[in-house]
Amino acid sequence: MIKAAIFDVFGTVVDWRTGVAEFAGQIFRDKGLDTDPPAFADAWRGEYQPAMERIRAGNRGYVALDDLHQENLLRILPEFGLQDTFTATELQTLNTAWEHLPPWPDSVSGLAAIREHVIIAPCSNGSIALMTRLARFGGLPWDCILGADIARTYKPMPAAYLGSASALRLEPAEVLMVAAHNDDLAAAAAQGLATAFLPRPDEHGPDTGETRPTGQWTYVAHDLNDLARQLAP
Repeated sequence: MIKAAIFDVFGTVVDWRTGVAEFAGQIFRDKGLDTDPPAFADAWRGEYQPAMERIRAGNRGYVALDDLHQENLLRILPEFGLQDTFTATELQTLNTAWEHLPPWPDSVSGLAAIREHVIIAPCSNGSIALMTRLARFGGLPWDCILGADIARTYKPMPAAYLGSASALRLEPAEVLMVAAHNDDLAAAAAQGLATAFLPRPDEHGPDTGETRPTGQWTYVAHDLNDLARQLAP
């Protein structure tokens, strides 16, 4: 019996690409820059997995995603000729783009409906601080914040999933991992968690996201509202 649902957040619950592009785009316009916001968002996100992989591989101790985002921001600025454009304070403000990502249209209502049946929490690579501020921005009704900061490592390392289940004092089989990314679900399933796939076809831009399950997941849903209906007793 499923007693909790934990969620990937970037791409599954919120639209990171639109959010980063809009937030950065406003800053660019305020400074009279003609930098392409979606390209900037894509480049910034492109540093996401490499930065975490250095930690997963044991080449670096755990560093919260907020700090990795800041490092990644500095890494991409020269690609856009922006290395001497911003003050330290402005860079800190720009880094909060990741706290201002819009939920997908079904996310808030779907999470609320799922919460009627089970505990809900993010199992994200985002820190507790980042997930808390993002929840306040988007009205995401989490019961608690789980994920990387709890496990002190990043998905798809087993501890990221097992640590979330353990924090809730639940067995892995009692926890449902929800994601729009098949590789995330495969890693969770390998640790004994139940799984749910939903498509986010526009995650990286129009018609760029994953649309079909590639494994034998416990649930396949059209969106979070559909998943709530499937989880109803």
